[in-house]
Amino acid sequence: MKLQQFLGIFLSLIGLALADVASEFKEAKIQPDILDSVPNEKIEVKYGKNTIDLGTELTPTQTQEIPEIHYKHVGGLLYTLIMTDPDVPTRGYNREFRHWIVGNIPEENVAKGEILAEYVGPAPPKDSGKHRYVFLIYKQNQGAITFDERRLSNRDGRFRGRFSTKKFVEKYNLEGPIAGNFMKVEYDDNVPSYHKRLGL
Repeated sequence: MKLQQFLGIFLSLIGLALADVASEFKEAKIQPDILDSVPNEKIEVKYGKNTIDLGTELTPTQTQEIPEIHYKHVGGLLYTLIMTDPDVPTRGYNREFRHWIVGNIPEENVAKGEILAEYVGPAPPKDSGKHRYVFLIYKQNQGAITFDERRLSNRDGRFRGRFSTKKFVEKYNLEGPIAGNFMKVEYDDNVPSYHKRLGL
């Protein structure tokens, strides 16, 4: 196969991959529910052996530990990670619940970032259907940000509701989302214990 043909096929496959991320976000109504624009790149999200792939269905029990996160990044730049549930209390209300926010992340080293909201796993209420849990990466073009936000522990559920990704992004002039992914999670029998831990 000639180099030119190979490059053509390679670039076509890349184009399809980028289109898949954008189209899946649109099909899942993440845009316009919480986003004005969709990401073109996919965040790699892994819960142990379970890898999230644009709508993968998992249980609350499978998603209580902090996932492994990887994404394309530029050396020397800082990023912000947001994980949000736009289906609180049920889908259609578009009231977001912030599950995890980390800012000032050097490249893709999430553990070195500034935690604004500690990770709490999905815990959708009984009979509320499948919730979308959305992971987003934003670029901080202006460098380090002084975030004016209440810091939330993993036992504090009182101030996580009524979040707006759009308003947060606008407030801190973030670029993106440059990458994203999402999963769907429905109630299981362990959810009441998670709610108790969060004070809900």
